[in-house]
Amino acid sequence: MVVACLRALCGCLPGFSDEPKPEKDMAADAAGDDQTTTTITHRTVEVNGGVRLHVAEAGPAGAPAVLLLHGFPELWYTWRHQMRALAAAGYRAVAPDLRGYGDSDAPGGGAAGSEQEYTALHVVGDLVALLDALGEKRVFVAAHDWGALTAWSLCLFRPDRVRALVALSVAYTPRSAARKPVEGLRALYGDDYYICRIQEPGAIEAEFARLGTEQVLRKFLSYRTPGPLFIPKTGWGSQDDEVPLPSWVTEEDIKYYASKFDKTGFTGGLNYYRALNKTWELTSPWTGAEIKVPVKFIIGDLDLTYHTPGIQDFIHKGGFKKFVPLLDDVVVMKDVGHFINEEKPNEVSDHIISFIKKFN
Repeated sequence: MVVACLRALCGCLPGFSDEPKPEKDMAADAAGDDQTTTTITHRTVEVNGGVRLHVAEAGPAGAPAVLLLHGFPELWYTWRHQMRALAAAGYRAVAPDLRGYGDSDAPGGGAAGSEQEYTALHVVGDLVALLDALGEKRVFVAAHDWGALTAWSLCLFRPDRVRALVALSVAYTPRSAARKPVEGLRALYGDDYYICRIQEPGAIEAEFARLGTEQVLRKFLSYRTPGPLFIPKTGWGSQDDEVPLPSWVTEEDIKYYASKFDKTGFTGGLNYYRALNKTWELTSPWTGAEIKVPVKFIIGDLDLTYHTPGIQDFIHKGGFKKFVPLLDDVVVMKDVGHFINEEKPNEVSDHIISFIKKFN
């Protein structure tokens, strides 16, 4: 999960892609019965600086492509429902595990300073290289949480590669020249705010190890409090706490997520947060810049990001439109939390498809 608090950048090189392989693993079982009608294939693509990204795909080759970007603590798998809906509507859905996640490479491993390899320049660079490797000059983009932050950056620095964007949960907010984002969040919420707690390498990993991977995922995915998330230094509860899954996450889903994070750990995803201040430093030339691609924004009214101080006025009273002049629509879904594309898969799929159809 992430709060809207920064901007970012891009650079890239074309890469090499392996032949796609049909999905025959745990993901197919977890995704449900409808995998028989739409095949999700998987391949590895070499991108920025030799980083290898795992990429899931569905839909006809040569169809208009939709790049799907996940957040934390998620994987390509968070888009499984939308991939099938997009394929059925005649689009090519492309969902990578971003660097540091799942079956993609994690540059730097867990070494000290590895967070410097997770700035927006690196991550968006991966995406442009991925598009080059896939032969896609311009794509539609749908993105959630950290994926949305990355998508805003892609639109800001390479609008020539984006036909239109559907952003979920995290609105574009212009870079503040006054204060680094982590210091701003610490002043607003204190040291126990989850983004502040993440900053010290190793500390939050130790807490997550104490709780266990599945328990950590349950806590994140079930979070529906319309307010800030705190992880106290005294501990984020017990590994024995009962944390019921929301109705939209199955035991098979949680086991698939846990199988991947058990293998990689959480450090790759956490490094995105740890690179916040570095990205802020590197993007100073774009202070005040506008997003110049068509955008639809969707958020749940119980999403913690929708209750960041001042964000609702920014979204609804002209600030958002000022910096995103091609903003087409803002949708606030009632009684919906942060993981909106999983909680309301059909509705989100319909919103994405109806919007991008305008640009066919």
